[in-house]
Amino acid sequence: MENTRQPLDWDAVYWEYMPRIFNYFCYQVGDTALAEDLTATTFVKAWKARKEYNPARGAVSTWLFTIARNTANDYYRRERMNLPLETVHLPITDERPVEETLQQEMDNTRLAQLLAQLSPRDRELIALKFGLGMSNRAVAKLLNMSESTVGTALFRAVKWLRAAWEVTTHE
Repeated sequence: MENTRQPLDWDAVYWEYMPRIFNYFCYQVGDTALAEDLTATTFVKAWKARKEYNPARGAVSTWLFTIARNTANDYYRRERMNLPLETVHLPITDERPVEETLQQEMDNTRLAQLLAQLSPRDRELIALKFGLGMSNRAVAKLLNMSESTVGTALFRAVKWLRAAWEVTTHE
C-alpha cells in the first residue's frame, strides 16, 4: 500500500508548538537552559520519527506532546530525582521598566517555589494545562484519566496555589 499522507510542514509545526513545549518544560524543570535543551530534544525525536506520525491516530499536537512527556520522563529517569523548581527565567522580550521586569522575575521565582511543593502528578497537570495550553479533555486523553478527575485535580491544585500565593504575598 502506497503512503499517500501529506508530509508535515515542519517549519510551521516547529513555530506553532515550540513555545508551548518550551513552557511545558519550564513548568516541569524550572530552568530555562534545561527547558531549551529538552525542547530541542523533543523536536529532534519528532524529526527522526516523522515517518511514523499518522494523522489518523491523532493530531500532530498530541503526537508532539506525547514525545515531550516521554522526553521529560526520560530526563527524570536519567537523573533519578525530581529537581526542585527554583526559578523560571523567561527571556525578556519587551521594553518594560526595570521595576516591572524585576517584579515579574520575583513573581516567577515565587510561582516556581510554590509549584515545587505540588505533587509530581499535580505539577504535570499544571504544566500540561497552562504550559502547553491543553484542554482538560486533551490532558485526560494523554494521561489516560477521566476528564472529571483532571478537572477536579486541576481545580484543587490551582486553589491551593492561589491560597499559598496569598499567604506569601502577606508575609
